[in-house]
Amino acid sequence: MTMHCYARYRQASIDNGHSVYRLLTAALLLALLALQPGTVQADDVPIVAAASDLQFALEEIAQDFTATSGRRVRLNFGSSGNFRRQIAQGAPFEVYLSADEAYVRALYREGHTRDAGDLYAIGRVAMIATEKNASVVDPDLVGLGRQLASGLPLRFAIANPEHAPYGVAARQVLQSRGLWSAIQPRLILGENVSQATQFALSGNTIGGLVAYSLALAPPLRERSVHALIPAKYHEPLRQRMVLLKDAGTTARAFYAYLQSAAARRIFNRYGFVLPDEDATAQ
Repeated sequence: MTMHCYARYRQASIDNGHSVYRLLTAALLLALLALQPGTVQADDVPIVAAASDLQFALEEIAQDFTATSGRRVRLNFGSSGNFRRQIAQGAPFEVYLSADEAYVRALYREGHTRDAGDLYAIGRVAMIATEKNASVVDPDLVGLGRQLASGLPLRFAIANPEHAPYGVAARQVLQSRGLWSAIQPRLILGENVSQATQFALSGNTIGGLVAYSLALAPPLRERSVHALIPAKYHEPLRQRMVLLKDAGTTARAFYAYLQSAAARRIFNRYGFVLPDEDATAQ
C-alpha cells in the first residue's frame, strides 16, 4: 500500500469513527430531550440557514421534528455562498446546511462552528422545463444542443455560479457537453437554485439545470418534465451541515434529528444520495 493510499484509508477510518460517535451522541441527545420536555425555553427557536435545494425536503423534516419533539425551528433558504458570508459576518444562525462542503470547512477553519460538521447528502442535477418545452429535456442535453445550433433565440436558467453550488455544477455540465460558450450569453441567473427553477418554468426560458430534489417536489413535478443528469458530467455535490458556535439545545436536537433514519428517508425520497451509499462520501 502506498503512503498516499494509506493516508486516504486512515482518514476514511477516522471520518467513519467520528460519524459513528456523532450518531450515538445524537441519539442520546434526542432521548434526553424526550425525557425532559420542559428544559427548553419557549423562545428557543433557532434559525436554520439551508441551501435552496433543501426547500421541500427540509420543510418535511422540520414538520416531523416538531411533531416528535414539540420544538420548532425557523428555516431560512438561500444560496450556500451567501450564507457562508453572512455567518462569517455574525449572522445569528445556529445550524447551517450547505450544498457545498467547502463553505462549511472554511467556516470551521475560521472558528465559526463547533466542529467540522457532517456530510448529510450528495446532491444531483436535473434538466427541467415546462411540458411545452419537453423536447429539450434529456440527460445528455442533446435537445438543448439542437436548439442552440438552430440559431433560434432562447433563454436558459441556472443558479449563479458565483455563490450557488448548483450553479457551479450546471456550468460544469454545460462545459462537459460542449455548450458553455454558446449558451453563456443566453443564460438567466437565479440568485439561488430555487429561483433558477422558477425562471426555468416561467415561460421566459426553454428550461434550466437545477437541483434534482426540486424537480421531484410534488408542486413542481405536476407542472413540468425533467431528466436526471448523469453524475459524470459534474463534480460531486457534497453537502455538509454544521452547528454554529452559539447553537442552543433545540438546534442541537434538530441537528441530531437530521441524522435520524426518518430524516434520511425523506432526503432519499427527494433524490439525494445518502453518504454511505456513494463512494464519493469517503
